[in-house]
Amino acid sequence: MSNDVTVTGWTGWGIFAGVLLIIGGVIDLIFGLAAVIGPDSSYFLTTSGLFMVDVAGWGWWHLISGALLIFVGISLIAGATWARVIAIILVALNALGQLSLLSAQPWLSLILLAVDILIIYALTVHGRELKAAQAK
Repeated sequence: MSNDVTVTGWTGWGIFAGVLLIIGGVIDLIFGLAAVIGPDSSYFLTTSGLFMVDVAGWGWWHLISGALLIFVGISLIAGATWARVIAIILVALNALGQLSLLSAQPWLSLILLAVDILIIYALTVHGRELKAAQAK
């Protein structure tokens, strides 16, 4: 088996996935920081009564997940194999989330689902090209 890997245009989708993970991570960090610094709880009035959410716990979750997304995105762009696996898992989870939101926002969910499928394809079929592109 040859070590020669042909770098194609699909590596751009791998870089795109890394950039999306970094952007999502930064947004998560901002939301998390705002939640941790802000008030400890929020109240929402629903048809069944008053609903209280612990915003600080939600904020810490987003701070940690944001840092993880940034780290995985940077590692993916650098060509790390483990980052491809984690990125595929994160994008697959996002695709499942988009399926659950299909009735609420059909067009956005379908568009994001299509992007998720392209990213998963790029990372699984053409993932070795990311590492080869970095070696050049």
